[in-house]
Amino acid sequence: MGEAGPAAPLLIACALGIEQFALRTGRGRAAGAPERVTVLRTGMGPRAAETAVARALGQDGAADTAVIASGFCAGLAPGMHPGDLVVARETRAAGDPVPCTGAELLAEALARAVPGRTVHTGPLTGSDHVVRGHERGELRATGAIAVDMESAATLRTALRSGPRPVAAVRVVVDAPEHELVRIGTFRGGISAFRVLRAVLPAFYEWHRSLLLPRR
Repeated sequence: MGEAGPAAPLLIACALGIEQFALRTGRGRAAGAPERVTVLRTGMGPRAAETAVARALGQDGAADTAVIASGFCAGLAPGMHPGDLVVARETRAAGDPVPCTGAELLAEALARAVPGRTVHTGPLTGSDHVVRGHERGELRATGAIAVDMESAATLRTALRSGPRPVAAVRVVVDAPEHELVRIGTFRGGISAFRVLRAVLPAFYEWHRSLLLPRR
């Protein structure tokens, strides 16, 4: 074991081009970046995420690489707003839940990086399609606070090749009282984009705090 210093790689996986753009343009203003940080666009859906993450980590599993799944999500809890942050304690999909590393530390770092934004922590569930209407209530009843299509697949794939720190941080763009089909979506999308651009200092703080497995 050794401390995760600047030399330890960090992989940040997101699905969409706009998410990748937000993370990459925010990266230039973030101090303390690892020497090797990759913002990977996986494409939409769990299968695309699995394929892209497995390829990025390589056959040997890149054992010292920490992985964060990021991007936008749909909030499930009443009172959530576009621009709120979700830090997963675990991700859920088919199979056993995947516990996340250092969720509390990451939530605290995000509160400092994006002051004034609400940070929610709890289970993040996966779906293979965009969730609408009654499905929100059904997923909320399981205890999940948000849903997206790639985080669970990203973290499951990252751990398949060996133990490593993993986390999932999402920005709410769609919530029970603020669905994408409603008026105000454009303003909510801009808010979520701006928040996503601001998260990298928190990601780097989380990354520096970790003890990563070394070969």
